This record gives sequence, structure tokens and C-alpha cells, in this order.
Amino acid sequence: MIRRVVSIFGQASVVVVTLAMLAPVFYMIMMSFRTSAEIAEEPLAMPQALYLGNYANALENMNYWQGVLNSLGITLTVTVLVALLGSMAAYPLARRTNRFTRGVILIVALGLATPPFVTITPIYVIFKNLGLLDSYPGIVIAFTALNLPLAVFFYTSFISAIPKELEEAARLDNCGDWQVYWYIVRPLLGPATATLSLFVTLMVWNDFTYPLLLLSSPEKFTVMISVYRFVGNLNIQPDMLFPAAVLGSAPLLVLFMIFQRRIVSGVTAGAVK
Repeated sequence: MIRRVVSIFGQASVVVVTLAMLAPVFYMIMMSFRTSAEIAEEPLAMPQALYLGNYANALENMNYWQGVLNSLGITLTVTVLVALLGSMAAYPLARRTNRFTRGVILIVALGLATPPFVTITPIYVIFKNLGLLDSYPGIVIAFTALNLPLAVFFYTSFISAIPKELEEAARLDNCGDWQVYWYIVRPLLGPATATLSLFVTLMVWNDFTYPLLLLSSPEKFTVMISVYRFVGNLNIQPDMLFPAAVLGSAPLLVLFMIFQRRIVSGVTAGAVK
């Protein structure tokens, strides 16, 4: 009886927490279909009708689709580069355990502990001298460098758990280090890559500081910068804020819905391993 009560209480708690987390999202979506006058008069009321004028205004003045394409291109490129370079760097660190590799791993851990705002000024100065400001390669390199410490630390732990016998069997077939990594180790990193890609995608898509700092041409803005430019920071109107917020997060939600099964299976496989 006690176990049943505890189980019911636990399930009810999960439902309550989930609803509390989804409440702001639901409120944002509902308010996006109301006019400013309606929101000012009754801030918590449900919309009487689905007013689409807010979305029409946002799509017309926000340069939305270009921002989405920019964000998709940058996010996908950074995710691929981080997964590839991070796994390549982590493989020798996980297999060659000595003072040097332990020192490198310590430096990587320190990179994880460095606050992002500390790197803003050095990155801006370096990129200015290299001519990488206001360019797609510049923003991709910046995001890749910022996420590589996480990838290296993450993959190092994962590769350390892979049996060495698999690699030894490959070496008996005259496979070199690169072949062992590419054909033996890399395919086994699928669960780790799925989990890592989730974190990197969220970080890059939602980041506001570095695109604002490194990009100046409107045609190169990410969707978050397009939202910021549209909404402004002085006189924020709810009929502009809510639809812009929905449009800014919608593509990412669509991507996760499309790849939901693959992401969940990857994370689950990583947990089981």
C-alpha cells in the first residue's frame, strides 16, 4: 500500500513539474495570437480568436527565413566539426595514458570551467586581425573552439570504456592508427555523438552573444539576432515579442521532433553502455 502511494505521488510530482515547465511555453504561444491591446487589458486571458497579424508582421520585417538558413548552416557545420575533431583528439588521449595526456586532459577540463564572457574580447581581437569578422568561417571557428573542450572531455571518457581487444584485433589485420579510429572506434561513438550533438545544437542555436559580436551584415544574422533586431531593447511590444520568440524556437523544435527517435535511442544506448 505504501509503495503504491509513493508511486502515485511520484507520478503526480512528475506531471506537476512537467506542466510547470511547459506553462511559460504555452503562455508564449497563446499570447502570440493576441493583440497588444488585448494583452494589456487581460494579460492572462486566452485568445478569443487566432489573430495571425502578429506573425505576418514578424515574417515581413524580421528577415526570418534567411536567419533560419544561417542558423541551420552554422549549427550543423559546428556540430559536425565538433564531433569529428573532438573524437579524433580524444582517441589518443584515452589510449595513451601518461603524464602528458593527463596534463592535456586537465587543460581541457580548465577550458570547460572558463566562463564564455572571458573569451569574448580575445576572440574579437584575434578575428579582427585575421579578417574573420562578419564571416561564416569566423563564427563557425568560434563556436567550434568553444565546444571542443566539452567534446574532447566527453569522448575521452567514452572511448576509455571501449574494450581494447577490438583495436588489437584490427591491428592484427595490419590496420594503422587512423584505420583503427575510423573503422573501429568511430562507429562505436554513435551514442556519445548523439548526446553531444544535442548539447552543441542547443548551445549554438540559442547563443546570442557571439553572433551579435562577430556578425554585422543583416544577411548573415542568425535567427536569434534577427529576433533581437526585430523586437528591439527599448520599447518592447508584446505583439512583436511573443510571435518572434515562437518563430525563433520553432525550427529547433521541428528538428528535434524529426530526429527525436534517433536522439533518444542514442542517449539511451549511451546510458546502457
